[in-house]
Amino acid sequence: MSHSFGFDNMSDISITMYLFLSKDSLKFSFSSAFIILSYKFIIFSNIIFVDDEEIQRINRQYRNIDRVTDVISFALCDDPDNQMEDELGDIFIDLDQAFRQAEDYGHSITREVAFLAVHGYLHLCGYDHITEEDEKVMFAKQDEILKAAKIERK
Repeated sequence: MSHSFGFDNMSDISITMYLFLSKDSLKFSFSSAFIILSYKFIIFSNIIFVDDEEIQRINRQYRNIDRVTDVISFALCDDPDNQMEDELGDIFIDLDQAFRQAEDYGHSITREVAFLAVHGYLHLCGYDHITEEDEKVMFAKQDEILKAAKIERK
């Protein structure tokens, strides 16, 4: 089993030290996800860090929702022109919102970003939380992945 992640920073927030400290946590979270979801092939996802302004623009443009959100995922399998079978898609994480949520929930920014990344990743894998039943399944899977990665609420 092999996996790869691209990281990009489109945010104005200075996160050099954050990324230095957190990439391993994110990779460990995704390694746990691969094990739990039983993936046995090479897979690639991009994690793109943005700010409030950019996530709101993306949300407005692609979802017709004109507000800030914490994470948005775009699965490449929804695109009929996609020829890359080993690439799931892109995960956009709003770091401004992630910092606010970490403070509101009383846990680290590393935990919050790992949570958002796993949440976005599960969306790329087809999980959703539109119905109450789907939400239970998806949230249980996220908790299982984060626990396996030793990233828990404190």
